[in-house]
Order: sequence, then structure tokens, then C-alpha cells
Amino acid sequence: MDTVTSDLSKFQQQGSAQIHPVILSGGSGTRLWPLSRAAYPKQLLPLVSERTLLQETAARTMNDVGFAAPLVICNEEHRFLVDEQLRQAGIEPCAILLEPAARNTGPAIAAAAMWLLTRDPDALMLVQPSDHVIADTPEFHRAVMRGLAAAQNGHLVTFGITPRHADTGYGYIQAGTALDGIDGVQAVGRFVEKPNQATAERFLAEGGFFWNSGIFLLSARAYLGELSRLNPDMLAACERAVQAGKTDLAFFRLAAEPFGGAPSLSIDHAVMEHTQRAAVVPVDMAWSDVGSWRALREIGANDADGNVFHGDVVADRVHNSYIRTEGKLVAAVGIDNVVVVATEDAILVAGADEGAQVSKLVGTLRQRNRSEPDQHTTGYRPWGNYRTVDAGERFQVKRITVKPGGQLSLQKHYHRAEHWVVVYGTALVQRGEERMLVRENESVYIPIGTEHRLENPGKVPLQLIEVQSGPYLGEDDIVRIADTYGRT
Repeated sequence: MDTVTSDLSKFQQQGSAQIHPVILSGGSGTRLWPLSRAAYPKQLLPLVSERTLLQETAARTMNDVGFAAPLVICNEEHRFLVDEQLRQAGIEPCAILLEPAARNTGPAIAAAAMWLLTRDPDALMLVQPSDHVIADTPEFHRAVMRGLAAAQNGHLVTFGITPRHADTGYGYIQAGTALDGIDGVQAVGRFVEKPNQATAERFLAEGGFFWNSGIFLLSARAYLGELSRLNPDMLAACERAVQAGKTDLAFFRLAAEPFGGAPSLSIDHAVMEHTQRAAVVPVDMAWSDVGSWRALREIGANDADGNVFHGDVVADRVHNSYIRTEGKLVAAVGIDNVVVVATEDAILVAGADEGAQVSKLVGTLRQRNRSEPDQHTTGYRPWGNYRTVDAGERFQVKRITVKPGGQLSLQKHYHRAEHWVVVYGTALVQRGEERMLVRENESVYIPIGTEHRLENPGKVPLQLIEVQSGPYLGEDDIVRIADTYGRT
């Protein structure tokens, strides 16, 4: 038994509550556009391994003595994606809390603390963003154990990353005096917003400054106690949101009106920068917040020229660049310090040092009412996915995949008709009062205004081609009459 497992085992045997991993999955990841989109953000993508960032985060504390099943907080739009990714990874969360609106990390953590306290009055929370990379998991566990006694004593513990260089993309924590009787934990001297280059270089030269990881080890009761003192309006709004919340399938849905009234503040701005209980555990655990394409290049497997390539890439005289393609060939000649990312519907070409400008570019696209900031050509649903393969005036063609046992809602359209051609598997189709099996190479027509439903009764994925025709083909022309997934 290694030291970490032994310490966690002793912690559990002392009768203490388990550590509850709380995973925050509400980010949109605009700095990694065009791969990350609002409907499918970076935490749901496999950027550094075969598993997604969310799956890697949840697996970090699985099967370890002393850790409970994770509690995940995500926005409503991503609920089925989060649930499915955890299922695929063999991870069963204790709950998935749904945020009806994005209100930042302060309210999200407060809601999680309240939910946990009703089930564990001594709950300790290990709060982690879902989109960070920690390559040295054993050192992460050791850091958690170093902070454990402080958290049990009511300190709000954060983890400061030993800086590798003078980076202006992170906030900093200045460590103060050591906590009495607790090795490896220091009081927080101050939090510093993202500095300019000269200030970051001074921090590195002086020492005692650490990158702010956004990871916390907190007593749920202590956090809410400080919140009641420092931001009572946030506490009251979150209390009402949890009390009026409702279970919905595998999810707990926070009440929309009270939660939407909570001040939109990070935990740092709401509590950590103002409390006298803040403590920091310095740690070097090969951490990255994957906050830019350059950051992905830095943690990737660089070739002899300092490049990281993903997908079908052919390069000549390319140096210090990150090139990624999701399908089409990308050929690059004679470039240096550049990012090229190609998806089915968009291509980003940027200087590697212009990562902060990508979010501004996404904002510009939104101002122009472009769909690319929010949607991929493939849309994901609880029953499977669809991919737009062609579109023109009064028609649209999609490739639809339905999981075994998946069932679309009983629905109708006022403005379009649909023609389905099954190419793989067998479809069970309800059309008006009819129910029929449609097999490979067979088709069925759904007239405008006809109630219909598509289901996969088989054990293999169902694939079909859908041809839509009519004067309006938007996704909002769906009138759901009944739905297995509670979306009516």
C-alpha cells in the first residue's frame, strides 16, 4: 500500500466523512474554438488522451479509498452528454446537478455544498474544474492529503501550482506564513489577478508566488459559513434554488428563478479574496488548464521541430506549431509559431501567441449571427446524433445515428416533410396511427404535420439518411408531444 492510499485509509478509519469530488462542468471553452463549441465544449473533447477531459477528471479520484462518487455540476444543455460520457467511462456519479443559467463558480459550489450537507453533515469537497489536465495524479493525491487537516479545521484550501515560467495567462497566489502544526500548507498572503509580463517575471524571481489552479479542498459547512458572512445574497439564492429543485430522470434540476438571481461571481471574488481562512498547498503536479492552443502544444508530444500534429497533416519546414485536423488533409509549408485547426465547417489560422484573441474572434462571429461558435455540423442528442451533410434552398440532408434502444420524441413539424432511408440496422417507425419496421435499403415518408416517432429496437446502431424539404427547416420547428428524456 503506497503512502497516499495508506493516509486516505487512515482518514476513512477515523470516522471522518469521505472526500466528495465536486466537478464543475459549466465552461464553454471559447479559446479552443473551432474544436470547442458552446454546445460541445472542451471538457467533452478527447484533447490529450482517448478519454475526454471530463472523463479524465472524474477518473482521477475513482477507485481510491477515501473518495466518494463524484458530484458533477453542468448546464442543462450538456446534461445528456455528461451522463453518457460518465457511463462510457464506467463512472457512476452520486448526482448530476443542473444549472439553469451560468452564474460562475461561487453559486455552483454553494449549491453543491448544500446538496451534500443534506446527505453528509461533515462533507469535505474536492472542487475541480472538468477541463484541466493533471499528469501526475499521485502527486495530486499527496497534495490533497497535505491539505486535509487544514480543511478539516475550517480552512478553505486551494492548490498553488509551482510556476514553470513567467506566464501572464494565470492568476497568482502569494503564499504567506506556514499554518501551525500542518506541514506543507501556508496561509494565503494575497490573490493577484493576471499580471503583465514584467510583474510575472518579478513574481518568478522573488519566489513564493504560485499559479492559481482553481482547485479547492473545502468543508462544505465552512464554505457556506464564510459565504453567509461575505455574500449573503448569493447564499440565500442558492438555498432557495436547492430547496425548490426537483429530480428529473438522472439529474437534480436547480430551481431556475432563484438560481438565476444569484450574483454571478467566482469563488475567488465571492469568498477566497476576502476570507481570513484561505490557505494554499504548493504543488508541482504537471498541471495545465488547457486554456489555449499553445497550452495544448506545450503538453503534447513535440517532434524534433517543436511541432504537435493531430490528424492528416503533411508539413515541410514547419516549426513550433500546432496543427490539428478533424478530417480534411492540412498541408503546411514554411511557417513558424502558428496554430492551424480545421474542423468540418471552420478553419482557424492564428499566431501561437494570439490565444487570448480567439475568444474575441468567437464574439465577433456571434455578433454576426453565425452558427459556428455554438454548433458543430454534428449535433448530439440523448438518443444518438445527427450530422448535416448537405443543405440548400428548401432542403436539408442529415445522417442520423440512433443508439440501440434509443427513441426520438413523438413529434410533428409544421413546415417540413421528411423522407427516411435506412442504411444500417432496423427502424421502428410510428407515423400517425401506423407502426412499421423499416429495414436496410427501405424508406418511409413523413408528411408535413404528421405525428411521428423513430426508434431503434435492435442491438446495433441504426443509421439512416433523412431528407427534409419545406419552406423552413430550423430545429425549432419541432413540436414534441411525448418524450422519453423529459424534453417536452
